[in-house]
Amino acid sequence: MAGAYVSYLRVSTDRQGRSGLGLEAQRRAVTDYLDGGRWTLISELVEIESGARNDRPRLAEALALCRLHGATLLIAKLDRLSRDAHFLLGLQKAGVRFVASDMPEANEMVVGIMAVVAQAERKMISTRTRAALAAVKARGKTLGNPANLTNQATGRERSATVRIEIADRRAADLAPIVASIRQAGAISLRQIAARLNERAIPTARGGAWSAAQVQHLIARIEQASR
Repeated sequence: MAGAYVSYLRVSTDRQGRSGLGLEAQRRAVTDYLDGGRWTLISELVEIESGARNDRPRLAEALALCRLHGATLLIAKLDRLSRDAHFLLGLQKAGVRFVASDMPEANEMVVGIMAVVAQAERKMISTRTRAALAAVKARGKTLGNPANLTNQATGRERSATVRIEIADRRAADLAPIVASIRQAGAISLRQIAARLNERAIPTARGGAWSAAQVQHLIARIEQASR
């Protein structure tokens, strides 16, 4: 294996977490998967939480680290993330690559197929929605985009929206790191840029930080906090 990884281990109970039951097996599976490769383990995050819950702070932290470092999320078993394919598909939208040591072939494409199966129940809802919209249209209501918006313009708007969402999400990931750098004594934009570079956190385009880029980042963080 080669590249950067963030390891995510999960157990379901406090007792398992205290005893290490299950964690060592997961850790060993991760180590075996990486064995013999040229790789960097950015961090290992351990969560004690039921698999039925998708709002897991340590997993959120792991995803943020993956985005910041361009790393791959590595788990020992696919069910350590969730048995819910909808949630796994959400990883694709989070912009994070992931791999499970027990099922390396379960990449983003495979999970997408899993999600298609899980979405079967939504098909009926979609059918009812289309029927309701058709009924509204039959009553003379105007549906769809305004007439003055072409498909091309709509596509540009959606693309711009996606770019803004990605930039806002990255700023949110970086906000606590910038705060800790400031608390450690870095005051100027140049000092903050140097600390980010020291932590090997690349810019959105994969380069080194400059004072101007830090200024734009802080402005976005402050705007989001208003």
